[in-house]
Amino acid sequence: MTALMIQGAGSNVGKSLLVAGLCRAARRRGLKVAPFKPQNMSNNAAVTSDGGEIGRAQALQALACGLEPVVDMNPVLLKPESETGAQVVVQGRRLTTTRAADYPALKPRLMGAVQESFARLRAAHDLVIVEGAGSPAEVNLRAGDIANMGFARAADVPVVLAGDIDRGGVIAQMIGTQAVLDPEDAAMIVGFLINKFRGDVRLFDGGYRLIADRTGWRGFGVLPWFGDAARLPAEDALDLPQARGDGALHVVCLALSRIANFDDLDPLAQEPAVRLTLLPAGQPIPGDADLVILPGSKSTRGDLAFLRAQGWDIDLAAHVRRGGHVLGICGGYQMLGHVVRDPEGIEGPAGETPGLGLLDIETVMTPDKRLTRTRATHAATGLDVEGYEIHIGRSNGPARARPFAFVEGAPEGAVSADGRIIGSYLHGLFRADAFRAAFLRGLGATSALGYEATVEATLDALADHMEAHLDVPGLLALAR
Repeated sequence: MTALMIQGAGSNVGKSLLVAGLCRAARRRGLKVAPFKPQNMSNNAAVTSDGGEIGRAQALQALACGLEPVVDMNPVLLKPESETGAQVVVQGRRLTTTRAADYPALKPRLMGAVQESFARLRAAHDLVIVEGAGSPAEVNLRAGDIANMGFARAADVPVVLAGDIDRGGVIAQMIGTQAVLDPEDAAMIVGFLINKFRGDVRLFDGGYRLIADRTGWRGFGVLPWFGDAARLPAEDALDLPQARGDGALHVVCLALSRIANFDDLDPLAQEPAVRLTLLPAGQPIPGDADLVILPGSKSTRGDLAFLRAQGWDIDLAAHVRRGGHVLGICGGYQMLGHVVRDPEGIEGPAGETPGLGLLDIETVMTPDKRLTRTRATHAATGLDVEGYEIHIGRSNGPARARPFAFVEGAPEGAVSADGRIIGSYLHGLFRADAFRAAFLRGLGATSALGYEATVEATLDALADHMEAHLDVPGLLALAR
């Protein structure tokens, strides 16, 4: 037993959760198990224990395994910066920024890093559960592939194909995938499973048999919809519902075009006293908002322009006049100042963009990226705040004399004189129950959530759910 790979008949079929559930199930059997995703594309990154960054889904999967996340779990991370270009992070560190059209030329170079990371994980664990990216049916991308069948064949890892029945057309997706694959690629698939079923599973018996008969693959079951998935950190902003909860405290987060590291929202979304709105483009900031969050961004100046195009700058000014609160995190913190300067064109064309002027600071983008886990002390309450920093740019100005927190005695972030505008580079600050409770109390709400315990319990429930409906022993026995 060494490795097994879950690939999808399409994007967003639930591969990440399937891998997390299998990881937890294997761990409960006493196995040393680790997750692995050769290539991921996400602006929602996690800082690892060895000082790099990986996709947040792999950090959640590491938690399911009882491990600290390390860069080998996701050796290639693509972080989109525009519609046609992305930053390429290799083994936790930025390698380059490339256009989508130029990325294939990089793949041969990246396969070496992928194989190196996989070999280290496989040597240190009983089992590695691998997650594919997108779908192997995208055969136009097969040349030089490092994410799906290219990796599976290079590493000789058996593949189970997962399909999402909730979207419809799953029979065609599964059979069609086999039809378009190169025969040697198709031979790597040893089984299939169906995910996200709603209703009476017996209604799909005929379809399930048809897939098995047409493909010759062994079926490992039909997994009903797992409603508690919303309690786990989401990797893709598209997975976040526009509204969650019905509490009295209305928290509005602006859905920026390059929103990044939005896991800051996860604990707030689960608080019974909170009603969280992820505000889409084209909608005004609601007049009943108590707190408006400006989240992280992969392109601060670009998202400042996007924010203004929605008229949100005018809405924010009105919100502040009404006595509302504003929290800017990372890129959102930079936006709150007077100006964001990028003299070297690190995030885009060189230049500067006026900020919102809500905090007396200025930001200059610098080539060096700060990438670290951070333990801070909240200036107002003295409570511990644990989070991580993942940003370029430095912010300074008179408002820094009123820091949000202290990190090893040094001021971090800034707060307005009236205390209603807060900026900080710390992501993940709401994971700490005591701090989150104090923060909500300052807004007139009461916390009723143990966040870390909830995530752990949900991972156990996910594993139980999979054990009840899938042939988990059979899946794990496929590993070689």
